[in-house]
Amino acid sequence: MPVNNILPQLLLLLLFSGAAYTQTTLKIPPYLTKGDTVGILATARKVDLAPLQPAIALLKSWGLNVVIGKTIGLDNNQLAGADWQRATDLQEMLDNPKIKAIWCGKGGYGTVRIVDRINFTKFKKKPKWFIGFSDATVLHSHINTLNIATMHALVGISAKSATPQAIESFRKALFGEKLSYTIPPHAYNKIGKATGELVGGNLSVLYSIIGSKSEADYKGKIIFIEDLDEYLYHIDRMMMNLDRNDYFKNVKGIIIGAMSKMRDNDIPWGHDALQIIQDITKEYNIPICFNFPAGHIQDNRTLIMGKQITLDVSATGTKIVFE
Repeated sequence: MPVNNILPQLLLLLLFSGAAYTQTTLKIPPYLTKGDTVGILATARKVDLAPLQPAIALLKSWGLNVVIGKTIGLDNNQLAGADWQRATDLQEMLDNPKIKAIWCGKGGYGTVRIVDRINFTKFKKKPKWFIGFSDATVLHSHINTLNIATMHALVGISAKSATPQAIESFRKALFGEKLSYTIPPHAYNKIGKATGELVGGNLSVLYSIIGSKSEADYKGKIIFIEDLDEYLYHIDRMMMNLDRNDYFKNVKGIIIGAMSKMRDNDIPWGHDALQIIQDITKEYNIPICFNFPAGHIQDNRTLIMGKQITLDVSATGTKIVFE
């Protein structure tokens, strides 16, 4: 058969076999209503019930019921029980139809040790909100690969110290109210406007899952990053890795959250975390917002990962509007 007759047939085969590029519709879990149940568990570091009481009281004040996971109170050195115990607790809450949202009681480290033990089959059919930040980024990213939205928000133990603004943003997100933010300008901001899906989370965690099945696709999206308690040269190393792998080249915009309690060596690195990020991203002609109030701070505003947002960075400030 002549080549010019084969090519059209190959194109048709690609289109109708599903091998051509397609865009999968993101699933938004049902927003909560009064009377719904939220499960609180620990996927990583251990946490007792006492420091979670303000979080429980908060949910109840909104008319929600609370189920405490079996991992709360477990003690396995730093972790909230053995890997199988934390995985089992998460699996049971994912599969329990009465639980409408799963809230991490604490962050730390350890979620990556259990993510491959989880069967997401039922969760994909009937999604529910997964909530947390920091180490929970593993699940934010992994669930994003399933095309399901999640909430990057405070963890249970931070409910007591969270600002009223952070609490209110969490309530709005849970109950499906309109979510938008306006923040002051920052000297390092890059002016511009973009619309795209929001992805990201903790920089160290995102860096640690590069190349794994839990890594989200950042192309054509808006990436959010924040971090805590890292050496400044570590921030530079992680940012350089993302830069050399074209993450920033292929995104529509960047939102920089809190870079908290950074550390330095005896011989100073010479730049703070925001300066490091600004230097590495300055060549890109995309909107970049610095100092967004989310991360390891009391004013940890809720972000809905996977949702479309409009990022508008101007000389007078930054506005972020969720679709």
